[in-house]
Amino acid sequence: MASVRNKVNPLLIPYVLTWRRFGFRTICSGRIGFAPSTSPSFADADTPPVAGKKVLETFAEEFEIGSRKITLETGKIARFANGSVVLAMDETKVLSTVASSKGDAARDFLPLTVDYQEKQFAQGVIPTTYMRREGAPKERELLCGRLIDRPIRPLFPSGFYHEVQVMASVLSSDGKQDPDVMAANASSAALMLSDIPWGGPIGVIRIGRISGQFVVNPSMDELSISDLNLVYACTRDKTLMIDVQAREISEKDLEAALRLAHPEAVKYLDPQIRLAAKAGKQKKEYKLSMVTERTFEKIENLAKEPIEAVFTDPTYGKFERGEALEKITQDVKRALEEEGDEEGLKILPKTVDTVRKQVVRRRIISEGLRVDGRRLDEVRPLYCEAGNLPVLHGSALFSRGDTQVLCTVTLGAPGDAQRLDSLVGPSSKRFMLHYSFPPFCTNEVGKRAGLNRREVGHGTLAEKALLAVLPPEDDFPYTVRINSEVMASDGSTSMATVCGGSMALMDSGIPLREHVAGLSVGLVSEVDPSTGEIKDYRILTDILGLEDHLGDIDFKIAGTRNGITAIQLDIKPAGIPLDIVCECLDPALKGRLQILEHMERAISAPRIQDDRYSPRLVTLKYSNDALRRLIGPVGALKRKIEEETGARISVSDGTLTIVAKNQSVMEKVQEKVDFIIGREIEIGGIYKGIVTSVKEYGAFVEFNGGQQGLLHISELSHEPVSRVSDVVSVGKQLSLMCIGQDVRGNIKLSLKATLPRPTSKTDIAVDEPVAPASPEVNVWAAIEDVSNEQEKEVADAGPETSESTLKSATPAVLIRSAAECDEEEKSAGLNSKGYNGFKSASKSDQKTRMSSSFSESSFSSRNAKSKRGKDAILDLLSDDESEQKHTSEVGLHSKIGSDKNDATTETPMTANKLKLGMKVTAKVHQIRTLGLVLDLGGGIRGMYRFEPGAKRDFEVGDELRVKCSSFSTKGVPVLSLVKEE
Repeated sequence: MASVRNKVNPLLIPYVLTWRRFGFRTICSGRIGFAPSTSPSFADADTPPVAGKKVLETFAEEFEIGSRKITLETGKIARFANGSVVLAMDETKVLSTVASSKGDAARDFLPLTVDYQEKQFAQGVIPTTYMRREGAPKERELLCGRLIDRPIRPLFPSGFYHEVQVMASVLSSDGKQDPDVMAANASSAALMLSDIPWGGPIGVIRIGRISGQFVVNPSMDELSISDLNLVYACTRDKTLMIDVQAREISEKDLEAALRLAHPEAVKYLDPQIRLAAKAGKQKKEYKLSMVTERTFEKIENLAKEPIEAVFTDPTYGKFERGEALEKITQDVKRALEEEGDEEGLKILPKTVDTVRKQVVRRRIISEGLRVDGRRLDEVRPLYCEAGNLPVLHGSALFSRGDTQVLCTVTLGAPGDAQRLDSLVGPSSKRFMLHYSFPPFCTNEVGKRAGLNRREVGHGTLAEKALLAVLPPEDDFPYTVRINSEVMASDGSTSMATVCGGSMALMDSGIPLREHVAGLSVGLVSEVDPSTGEIKDYRILTDILGLEDHLGDIDFKIAGTRNGITAIQLDIKPAGIPLDIVCECLDPALKGRLQILEHMERAISAPRIQDDRYSPRLVTLKYSNDALRRLIGPVGALKRKIEEETGARISVSDGTLTIVAKNQSVMEKVQEKVDFIIGREIEIGGIYKGIVTSVKEYGAFVEFNGGQQGLLHISELSHEPVSRVSDVVSVGKQLSLMCIGQDVRGNIKLSLKATLPRPTSKTDIAVDEPVAPASPEVNVWAAIEDVSNEQEKEVADAGPETSESTLKSATPAVLIRSAAECDEEEKSAGLNSKGYNGFKSASKSDQKTRMSSSFSESSFSSRNAKSKRGKDAILDLLSDDESEQKHTSEVGLHSKIGSDKNDATTETPMTANKLKLGMKVTAKVHQIRTLGLVLDLGGGIRGMYRFEPGAKRDFEVGDELRVKCSSFSTKGVPVLSLVKEE
């Protein structure tokens, strides 16, 4: 029998006493049900037990708002919680639970905690953190928690000080709906189901506006193109919370949106009431901390008169009033101690504060006077200063009354944007506003901790207010961070942050469309005790911290002259009629315009920055291969540049973005980038390069990200140089100017062009203006890009096409006619060397079409007296053979260009008469492998290079009709055949 008992019940408890023996099942939704009796009987104990089927009794309500089907369900998940509800819209589901403590801890406030959490499993993603799990609450989670807390807190009964915790978790998200509003409605339904006393339900709705039309419950895609994001919470007849982000919406349009939102939000109420009727718990009788009338009257009689004397005297400041109130409290405490009133001592601080509240509110209602003596619609004195910290990118100091805020702006690279891991919305944001409220701003001692809900909420409100006036990202690609430090606090520091942040943005040179200002509006009302309705009220403009504490609402409104950009409304009583809320918009506008006038006096337009401190941003286009060279292995080269210069480099597909602290840093970074991957080569551009080899005729220099250029011996100095090695050596770094290219396509560099020119003893005056030569545009392409492909095309096209194609691929330059050369010689001689308008793409970069025109100079025509005859030609040809090896690396092709006007001469040739474009008759003096040495007469020798596909069977003594095409670097005429007509 013992063995059988062990099989049936391992705990040796008789089966007749087990829960299943009586057929009971688990409690669900506060109810007990019975499961079918399928358990084995005591007689057949040898049969192993079979687990019964658990039945979960669920309750649901379905309804539709704004063409969206919404479901409220309870009973299936989190059944032990005091109240739990799953709200579903499309495929997004949010679970909200409520629990309360059972103890009666002594406190004088409601310890309500609201936690909202978005875990990555809700979108099927593993967290990217090191531990692969969620960490501390993110900013969005704190903000959504505040969004739930603000409308539900006023509805708890007065004196209810039991700890309450509301937890909202996103179970699944399809990315179409923002779960924050869903979590707020689910929390309201969970409180309705619980036994906690609460004056709900509430409805929360989101309204957008697209092309002037309001949209109820907009999707995330619709919200991205909407100029309004309104979240509205209410009971059946009163407003509880408003949160707005807009693009300068007018007060009239905002009022229309609020009046549309109220009836839509009310649609959430009836489903919650029906669900609570089916599955809700009986409300418990919680102990409320109330003050007896006798104790209240005793403390009021002792404290009322001295409180009136202090809080009706406008000469008292914030701290003077606080010290006087503390003295009054101590005097009342001594009186109660003498009487031995223990009950009065326990509630003394709370009761004195209540007496102060009644005194201040009664004076505002009856006399229309405020604590500091201002009128109801009067704004405190203002102080505005922009650029008070000139070393920073932007700074501003803003004071309104005793409230003072210091705002600074820092600009960064696009890669500095904050990454967001939220379930919905963008993955990053480029504009951030961080608000700090240090303890010293209220003359207190405190500890600086991590993220604070209040600081995050105030910073986000100011961020939304300023976001509407920022330029588009395409026009202003910087990442922007505003840091707001509260220097002194006496009410509405978040709106002071808006004002200071707007001035700091303009001080940093950011082209804002308009200044943004904000202020807080308060309300003091008188309620009829019998009906609970407001019978009289006063609206206060620019409230103090004390008026915020003692008043009914804190209505923060920010905007420009054109409209509202952000709103946050917090209400302390259990709702305010919407008509009164809309009435607050007009005094807020009047006060905002006064503040904007003072801000515009301080700074009215984006400031032109000083090069010493202003940041610089450059966006460059490169091929991905070039960017890979810049990044280096595992990003080592990019990090090295950033560490050496302090700049930020961001790389995306084909785009390089550099952000530097100032212009000098930017130049250093660009110099390093140019050296690694190069940039466009421009005539007249200065480049830094390193000498790679030294020849008799010059030196080859590597510059511009691997490009090779020729520094000829004649371009080393303004003075004659006998040996190249006397000036440069291998490995030496030089700053050189690009002056063009030679006939073989080598990029020509000049050192002497970067050096100061020695003063000339004689000056040549030119009386007549010289007509500039007409430019001609050619398209230049890299030689390696056309050689193989063109040779293949030529082979397929036939002999005639081959000849013309190869001729077009031959390196050539645009040269002048003889008449133009004569004009040039008259004005400036034949020694000018400059090429304007020439651009070429780096070999390492993508192929780019460039224009080239030689408008003010031509190739120099050297005097042939230095070397004539066979020796000069042999030297030229040998130099040509040696330099031809470099042509494929540094050469640039162009189409053959020549002037239509040719100069012809039959007179005996002399060195002074030979001009570019001149046609002469020459004799073959010598036949070489690459061409002919021609005798032009008068002791002048010239060179003719064999052209591809042209005649090569010449004999010494043959007469040829030739034309002077150019001059070599050694002054030897380069000739071309004249085709006979």
